Parts: sequence; structure tokens; C-alpha cells
Amino acid sequence: MHTQTLDPNALRTFCAARWRDSIVPALERFIRIPAKSPAFDVDWAEHGHLRAAADLALEWVRSCAVEGLEAEIVELDGRTPTLLVEIPAFGDGASDAQVLMYGHLDKQPEVTGWDANKGPWEPVVEDGKLYGRGAADDGYAVFGSLCAIEALQAQGASHPRVTVLIETSEESGSPDLAAYVEHLSARLGSPDLVVCLDSGAGDYERMWLCTSLRGNVTGDLRISTVTEGIHSGDASGIVPSSFRVARILLDRIEDAATGEIVLDALRAAVPDDRMSQARAAAGVLGEGVHDKYPFQEGARPMGEDSVTRILARTWAATLSVTGADGMPPLADAGNVLRPETALKLSFRLPPTTDPDAACRAVKEALEADPPYGARVRFENADAATGWNAPPFAPWLDEAIQESSRTFFGEDAVSLGEGGTIPLMGLLGESFPEAQFVITGVLGPGSNAHGPNEFLHLDMAEKLTACVALIVSRA
Repeated sequence: MHTQTLDPNALRTFCAARWRDSIVPALERFIRIPAKSPAFDVDWAEHGHLRAAADLALEWVRSCAVEGLEAEIVELDGRTPTLLVEIPAFGDGASDAQVLMYGHLDKQPEVTGWDANKGPWEPVVEDGKLYGRGAADDGYAVFGSLCAIEALQAQGASHPRVTVLIETSEESGSPDLAAYVEHLSARLGSPDLVVCLDSGAGDYERMWLCTSLRGNVTGDLRISTVTEGIHSGDASGIVPSSFRVARILLDRIEDAATGEIVLDALRAAVPDDRMSQARAAAGVLGEGVHDKYPFQEGARPMGEDSVTRILARTWAATLSVTGADGMPPLADAGNVLRPETALKLSFRLPPTTDPDAACRAVKEALEADPPYGARVRFENADAATGWNAPPFAPWLDEAIQESSRTFFGEDAVSLGEGGTIPLMGLLGESFPEAQFVITGVLGPGSNAHGPNEFLHLDMAEKLTACVALIVSRA
């Protein structure tokens, strides 16, 4: 650990100027690229948008005033492009320490519901927020990471060797990431500190640290009771509805009244330290734990209080039905008993749950002894590992709190996240001794994956300065 003195005002001023003059214009160009993740653009290679996003980032990275920087786009056959940046140790940071910084450039689909003056592929700056798809999730990461290193070198501050890995398949579950980590293993080395700028924030008033991520199982549930559509007046009462069969099957997995998952293979106990962090975060956020969601008037959140709600979104197994086939639009829906119902199921798993075992349990529960002998299949299943961070080393805990107090004026708060970042599980297994700083700008209303996604610019600038200070202490 280094205890060098930094000028925090100079660091903050440098980051603010770099964001204003260079990063925001680059992000505006990035927003205009419809670089949808491969799961949402099967012709991604032909369209070239992922490569265009990587090229834009590479061009910007190479313009940075960072001594000894080398950057390139690596493309394995048939896989999405990956940007690799290598920065040698600077000053008296020439030790064996290494820092790995991570982000991604692929994006979620457009979706509907954007404000009239906004859109997914057209950047808009309004009230200190940059609107547009992908800026906050997670286009800013590569720019913020490099700006942090620039800011250190501008002060002559030492830092260890840094590698930056920016992928383009994260929103599809990072199917290409393991291959790149293996291919680049000699160049990535064994990082002592991993910094990831792809996480959420409880508010915009402090630095938030993600200490756990849920795993994920997805798959398609297909139910068919007849070979073709038939008149509902003639057949209902004799032919079971495929939708009713789906309801029966889902009851095997989820208590519909409470949302509780009943399969033991999908559950896990909450560790004591995560329970304590949930209580502390609830004390900071209060009603903000659930107020950030756009509830319909009269709708209310599940859970008894803020602590149970935090634990429900970070350590509980949940089921969401995220898509459906076999159902015509309402305007085209006649009196027909449909031949098939297909549902896209997405299970979030506690961080310590074995996702492969969970996937097998789901498939067995859904397919065994189908009601009425219906044809039932759970297909296209995919599983992603969750992640539970190791405790912060004393030096890192001190650096985190120092940075948050210096640039935000508030203590940092740790909180689990409900989403999945496959890299974290992969790196947690590959580098069990590494320390992790998983943070981000996705605070209330930022609406990643939804309409009106925005990047909170003031927070992004401050977080960049925080990262610089932390890296200087590594």
C-alpha cells in the first residue's frame, strides 16, 4: 500500500475538466452507435456496431496522456471484440502489485417509453444528466478508468501496473469473456485489485460498493396440450389450457402469494456481514430502497421494511417472466384455445448458490410428471455464477472511505446488488486473493435497460476521482 500525498482539489478539477471537454463528447458519439449485445442482434458481426463502439473507445484511449500505454482490440474467431489496455507501473509504483479495471460496451435493446425529446441512440444532456442507451451501463467505464490514471500521472503520483479489459458481450451474459480471460491470461497477470465500474448506487450522495451479486438461470418453458388451435367454446372444459398448465408448473417453484422460491437448490442463507451491511444501507436509504421504482399509483412494494427489501433483491431467489410466445396481440386474439404457451423465465439466485445445480432443479421440477400429460420442455437454459466479495483489506477499506469522504463528503456504503456480472465470479475463482472495488453510477431513476437511461455526470466525475485515489493506494 502507498500512502503518498495527493492534492484532492487538483484531482477533482482534472477529472471534471476531462469529463467536460473530452469524455462527454466521446460518450455522445458512443450513444449514437446501436451496439446491441449479441443476444439482441444475431447479425452483430455483419452490422459492425460492436466493433464500431470498440474502435471509438480505442481511438479515445490512445489519445490519453498516459505514459507507456498500449491498447488494442483483440478478436478471437467468432467472438465479440474485446479492448485490452496495458499501462506499466508509474513512479515508485513499480512493485509486483497489479490492478485490473473492467467494463463493457455492448448495450441492451431500445425499448419503448422514452420521453418525446429523448431516445436510445440520440444523446441529450439535461439537468446534469446524459441521456441515451449505454452511457451509464456501461460505456462510461473505459473513459472513467483511463481518466483516473491520467489524473494520477498529471500529479506525478505513483500507481502499479494497470490492465483495462473492456468486453462487448456482458449484456448477453458474457459468453465470450472466459475465452478472452484465458487467451489473455499472461497479459492480465494476477491482479491484486479488481476495479469494476458497472454497478449500482443507492443514491448520488456517496460512493457505493457492491459486495455481492446474484447468480442467474434463464430458460424457455414451453407447454403444449394440442397440436393446433381449436375453438375455445368447443374444447374448453375438456382440453386443458396450456396457460393453466404453465400456472400449475410455476407453482412448483414459486409461492405466487409471497414470491418466495420453494426449491431448496435455489436458496441460501444470508451471511452475518451481509446482514449488517443491509441494515446499515437501510439506515442511509430509508424509504429510498423502494421509492426509486416507478410504481403505479396504489401499488406497493413487497417486504415488511427496508432491510427485508434490500435482502430480497440481493440474497433472495426470485422468478421473473420476461417474455412470452404463443399469445397473439389482444387485437388479434379470437376465441381460440391456443396450442402452446412459451414463457421466458429468469431466476435470480443468492450469490453463493450453485447455478448449475439450480438449473437442474428447475428443469426437473418443471418437466417431471406434467399435468394432464402435457408436452413440457425447459429449453435453452443458461446459468451464471453469483459472487460474494472477500472482506476489504484494512488498507482498501481505509482508501475507500477516504475517497468517498474527500470527494462526496459522506462515508461510503456497501450493498449487494441484485444483478449479475459474470466476470466477478470468474475472477473470484481465478484470483481468490484479489481485492475488489465494484462500484458504479446506476442510482435512482438511472433506468439501465429501460427508457430514459441516464448517466449522472457529477457523480461520474466524483467517482472517477475516487477510483484514482484508491488506485494510488494499491
